[in-house]
Amino acid sequence: MSVTPATTRESDAGEWFRHFRYVMAENPVTLIAFCLFLMLLVFAVFGPAITPYDPLASETGNALQPPSWAHWFGTDNLGRDVLSRVIVATRLDLLIAVSAVAISFAIGSVLGSLAGYYGGWTDRVVGRCTDTIMAFPLFVLAMGIVAALGNTVENIVYATAIINLPFYVRVARAEVNVRRHAGFVAAAKLAGNSDARLLMFHLYPNILPPMMVQVSLNLGWAILNAAGLSFIGLGVRPPTPEWGIMVAEGATYIVSGEWWMALFPGAALMLAVFCFNLLGDGLRDLIDPQRRT
Repeated sequence: MSVTPATTRESDAGEWFRHFRYVMAENPVTLIAFCLFLMLLVFAVFGPAITPYDPLASETGNALQPPSWAHWFGTDNLGRDVLSRVIVATRLDLLIAVSAVAISFAIGSVLGSLAGYYGGWTDRVVGRCTDTIMAFPLFVLAMGIVAALGNTVENIVYATAIINLPFYVRVARAEVNVRRHAGFVAAAKLAGNSDARLLMFHLYPNILPPMMVQVSLNLGWAILNAAGLSFIGLGVRPPTPEWGIMVAEGATYIVSGEWWMALFPGAALMLAVFCFNLLGDGLRDLIDPQRRT
């Protein structure tokens, strides 16, 4: 009986699903992290459709109301529903984080792989560039970039990508440098594979597990960075719902007793960072070929 490509794909999909179920059952913390991640995705995709109120609608007669059945998270100083703004802000914060990490991952992994594989002047040039970035306090560097280019969403993404770039360069360089003299690399060379094919199909898949852990950690850091820039006035501009802006607006009202304005956006920010920090181990276990037994 011949095995068709469709049968092979179904078998691979079934094996991956069994491996995914095994990883989730083996580590309940990873399962919790994935559930939190799915919740964030739902809020990011369907947020405007599921919010009970318009996040931008002001009702000054209903300002600074504490949490109640009508407004679960209370209202802010302009009478806007805090719950609706927290949910809608998920899309923007995740968009900034995912975009920035995707850019730094794509560029950093390629540069790090080339530096680790070829060494020599390639390694020295890439290494000195990453050292230059790491020489600055990263948040201060992001502040300088955004202040120079303007506080738009695009510039926040670029600044966050630049400060995250050295992490991927260093991880990719170290992993490729360790494996470039391994037996499977020598066998691939003897089989006639070019350097580009060797890097793409033999070395790169083997460095993905530690890179995925770095991606997960950097997603949390990118959200914190965007919120921090907004908190000090260099990020997203009001009245756009964003967790950092909401915390900054609520901080001035804590002393007078309106604690909910800063507490709930801050809790959402904390849960998002907590989720991505826990997600790293699960992603490593899912992608690492050595775990698929």
